[in-house]
Amino acid sequence: MIPSAERSRLPVAFGIGLVIVALLVGAAVLFSRYSTPAGPEALKPLPMGPSEQAYASQIHFLEPKMSRAANFLNQEVTFVFGTMENGGNRRIKQIEITLEFHDPFNQVVLRDKQRLFSQYDAPLAPGQQRDFQVGYEHISAQWNNVYPTIRITGLDLN
Repeated sequence: MIPSAERSRLPVAFGIGLVIVALLVGAAVLFSRYSTPAGPEALKPLPMGPSEQAYASQIHFLEPKMSRAANFLNQEVTFVFGTMENGGNRRIKQIEITLEFHDPFNQVVLRDKQRLFSQYDAPLAPGQQRDFQVGYEHISAQWNNVYPTIRITGLDLN
């Protein structure tokens, strides 16, 4: 038989538990509703019309480098480094590039699109340079180990 003092504490403890669960569920709903969207806005392609294509020739990729390192799972990761220079007279808000890795017969073994900086980064002003780094865990064994070709496939200019 449960004493009356313990019996009166049981509903209070149950009520406190319900309040805590309700607060956690409410916080999760608010967090998911007001967090930064990673869906359609992040996947929306950058424009590459005639004006962007004309401006692309004024963007230069300098100091190409590559390195390899092992990650915590002892898998080899290949890093592609470089410096991007804005040689034009407009600010670059975002840039999307396509990197192509080739085999000894110059056939593409990996094609990958990357954004070098996001919409939240400061725009790249005329004459400025910015370093970039892209990592790859899986590149085909047929890759010729030569620095990939880089094409500009999207620009958001200001």
